[in-house]
Amino acid sequence: MTHSDSNHVNELLTEQREGLLQTLKSRFEKNMNRHQGLEWASIQAKLEAHTEKLWSLHEMEKTGGEPDVVDYDNKTGEYIFYDCSAESPKGRRSVCYDREALESRKEHKPQNNAIEMAAAMGIELLTEEQYRELQKLGNFDLKSSSWVKTPDSIRKLGGAIFCDRRYDTVFMYHNGAESYYAARGFRGLLRV
Repeated sequence: MTHSDSNHVNELLTEQREGLLQTLKSRFEKNMNRHQGLEWASIQAKLEAHTEKLWSLHEMEKTGGEPDVVDYDNKTGEYIFYDCSAESPKGRRSVCYDREALESRKEHKPQNNAIEMAAAMGIELLTEEQYRELQKLGNFDLKSSSWVKTPDSIRKLGGAIFCDRRYDTVFMYHNGAESYYAARGFRGLLRV
């Protein structure tokens, strides 16, 4: 974050922090297939040492993302959380892709855009490859779809990409970046 008071703003109250840790621990224990070989105690210690990451996880949770640990990066020593809600997070839908797309709409502008929402939450949009990795852990977005990080070459031409799962197959498709739908949000990731 660039604002000077971001540390103060992005702090959780003790009870919020404890509640979030309990929610994350419970989800972790119910979904061991997502993170075989990882220990909750190590993850919690890492989260307690990086409270700004807890704030981002709280934002993911608050908007319906149901974040969970899906990987550990041996190179960086970071745990990787993805939004694991069954459908695209409800609190992040009806958004176009980015600020440029939002500004390009003459009327019926959406309230927000995926790229800036993710940045404000301190997370990144999943790439298509990461989205496909998530889909190996379960069936996600059977009724909804999720914007994914769009390659510059596509974005420069006015498009943006999204993914979903239909007919037991993960699809990647495109729309104009300025489009938005009640059933499309975005999934993010956080490294801790």
